[in-house]
Amino acid sequence: MTTPLAEKIRAFIRTNGPISVTDYFALCLADPEHGYYKTREPFGAAGDFTTAPEISQLFGEMVGIFLVQAWKAHGAPSEFHLAEIGPGRGTMMADILRVIKKLAPDMFEAAQIHLIETSERLRKVQAQTLVADKWKITWHDGFDGIPAGPLLLAANELFDAIPIRQFVKTPTGFRERMVGLDAEGRLTFAAGIAGVDPALLPGPPGPQPMGAIAEFAPARLAVMQALCQRLLEGGGSALIIDYGHVASGYGDTLQAIRAHQFDPPLAHPGEADLTSHVDFEALAKTAHLSGLHVNGVMHQGDFLAGLGIYERAESLARGKESLAAEDIATAVDRLAGAGIGKMGELFKVLAVSSSHVELEPFIARRHPAVD
Repeated sequence: MTTPLAEKIRAFIRTNGPISVTDYFALCLADPEHGYYKTREPFGAAGDFTTAPEISQLFGEMVGIFLVQAWKAHGAPSEFHLAEIGPGRGTMMADILRVIKKLAPDMFEAAQIHLIETSERLRKVQAQTLVADKWKITWHDGFDGIPAGPLLLAANELFDAIPIRQFVKTPTGFRERMVGLDAEGRLTFAAGIAGVDPALLPGPPGPQPMGAIAEFAPARLAVMQALCQRLLEGGGSALIIDYGHVASGYGDTLQAIRAHQFDPPLAHPGEADLTSHVDFEALAKTAHLSGLHVNGVMHQGDFLAGLGIYERAESLARGKESLAAEDIATAVDRLAGAGIGKMGELFKVLAVSSSHVELEPFIARRHPAVD
């Protein structure tokens, strides 16, 4: 089985030679004709994956609690911008706003809400989800569309979709990993000519075996730098949630998801969601070097537990039928449970602020990544 985008990529490679993993990643997601986000409905049971806000309202509620305390920690500004990048169906923002209205109505009145979304189709879905508050919402194609002023920003599963570069260990050193064609004309990985500055290679120190993969994400760091600059100019905090690792290291994390199952990354270009794990150490270092305060990096399970997800779940389940109560408990375990492969451990949370504010549940110390 092939896909229209696979045919397009193969034709390009036959004419121009292999392409980088970065270019392949970008084409798979954003090709104007056949890119995944241009042609597919990725979310929910009928899509390819389910994000945390779609699993339970409790996720967005905990993010809302975090943002309420962040607003207060920054002096409860009478006017500020509340933004989300990549808001999906608008589910998380709806849950955030419900919490804000209940816990801090003055904050809701002070907020100007911004959604950064390039898909017209998803904008319509978001407008339906947030119809009660649509009058307060402005949509933007890019982050730079948010006006000046204090900003509280949330981004869930944003950075994993930004393309990476990969370098593979060969007898002549690390060389950029490319996508080419095998003898049968199928897409395959190969080592290219371009090398990498050894100073950029991640830890741990020591020799790496042949075939070892080093990943870099300059485009992610550029987005992080822009976000940091915006916070420095106007003040505020940002919350970044994604799957990834706390410390930089070696390993191939390029992966594709199709119909809720892992799929070989080269198998169905344009018809599978292509992602890779986020290097939270690199994001934290970027924030620190930009002059921001890094509140901390922690596992999603610890973040949610620290904000009271178990207590809120108990309250939500009280008085409900046993089946409904079990559904709530199952959702909480999916979101916050520990263990290999569970979101509570796989996903990480990074918070950064323009000033040294103490925000729960982060420990009031600098993260080791920036010490």
